[in-house]
Amino acid sequence: MTKLSSHPYIPNSAREIKEQMLKEIGINNAEDIFGQIPEHLRFKGELKIPNGIFSEYQLLRHIKGLLDKNKNCEEYISFLGGGCWQHYTPAVVKTIMQRDEFLTAYVGEAFADHGKFQAQFEYASMLGELLEMDAVNTPTYDWGIAAGTTVRMSARITGRSEALICGAVSPERLACIKTFAFSTVPDIQLVGFDPDTGLIDIDDLKRKMSDKVACVYFENPNFFGVIETQGEEIAKLAHEYGAIVSVGVDPISLGVLEPPARYGADIACGDVQPLGIPMGFGGGLGGFIATHDDPKFVAEFPSLLFGLTTTVESGEYGFGEVLFERTSYASRDKAKDFLGTMAQLHGIGAGVYMALLGPQGMQEIGEGCLQRAAYAAKVLGQIKGIKSPHFKGAHFKEFVVNFDETGKTVKEINKKLLDYKVFGGYDLSQGFPQLGQSALYCVTEVHTKQDIDNLARALTEIVA
Repeated sequence: MTKLSSHPYIPNSAREIKEQMLKEIGINNAEDIFGQIPEHLRFKGELKIPNGIFSEYQLLRHIKGLLDKNKNCEEYISFLGGGCWQHYTPAVVKTIMQRDEFLTAYVGEAFADHGKFQAQFEYASMLGELLEMDAVNTPTYDWGIAAGTTVRMSARITGRSEALICGAVSPERLACIKTFAFSTVPDIQLVGFDPDTGLIDIDDLKRKMSDKVACVYFENPNFFGVIETQGEEIAKLAHEYGAIVSVGVDPISLGVLEPPARYGADIACGDVQPLGIPMGFGGGLGGFIATHDDPKFVAEFPSLLFGLTTTVESGEYGFGEVLFERTSYASRDKAKDFLGTMAQLHGIGAGVYMALLGPQGMQEIGEGCLQRAAYAAKVLGQIKGIKSPHFKGAHFKEFVVNFDETGKTVKEINKKLLDYKVFGGYDLSQGFPQLGQSALYCVTEVHTKQDIDNLARALTEIVA
């Protein structure tokens, strides 16, 4: 095969163009660009990589061959949640997200992003209605970053450096919160949860509350899928000490559960992924933050906010960025907080999803998740040796299943489930050793009664 002088997928890779670019910046070869890298840090050997593929068709077959090695949720039934959940994505959501003006739009200005500002405003408005909050940001990377940001915001507002985090939180999310908030809130303590109900241990919260606490963060439903029924009591206690209350929520639950604003949340956060965003190898995430329309809170948002404004034409409206000067895009190193690339496309997709379902649809999908999870927990609990659900509290979408009496580990059980083309629950044995051999199972609107019954039959055979 003839060696090509330029790469078919990389622009400006032709030799003549490269030489012109090098001449323009005043150097002789590309190696001069890397001259500042010390010799001892440079790789001296030869990279063991395969030869290039110069046929688009051959490349396509090669990539498909790699992808075929994966086990996906189209061929297998998944009961895995814990931070990225399988929900149905309506076709119209994908269609709108693939429109060129959205798919290729970056932060940019309005003239380059036709309709993006309005789409973000509509998304924020609908999510704000669900949360009963006024200001909603453009989605950041994920829930973990959003939660960590609310802790940092609370520290700036209160001038304090301690935070209390509910212990029933994802280990990955907790690690993210600690890492992201460490420079502002170095003292982060966990509040215990009741071993029977899974609810926050109010007595432990009372013991740890003080006038040094900037933020109390808890989730509803929590990581174990337990619906936190003590929200009002928690918020009242935190407010008595002058602390900010930040609540993490699954937005798809808000068609059936009270919004956090009703039980005292100052800030709400979570992830838009359940709102019609397809899973993608653990991705498809986008963290949101929401507050009331209070300058004290709005001024602390590090991320972009889109609002409605007037134009030079009388009676005409447009959409623009709110308080842009508070962001690192405008203030750079002088900003209160730094934020880079955001998941704006996922916000647009979530907006399409919410507009499509409407209030009635959100209620129906929430009821469907409640009913399916309750049925699954009951059916699995009838299997000898399995305790389901592990916690007595009410659950939404997820619940803990304990396998201690079976004599098998979650890892062994999940491996066996693959033979039945089933992805088992999230293994809790390392993150929560006090729960023994337990797994977090997730059931959503995509699961049929037959799917759940098939899971029960598979587990019955595996633990027998």
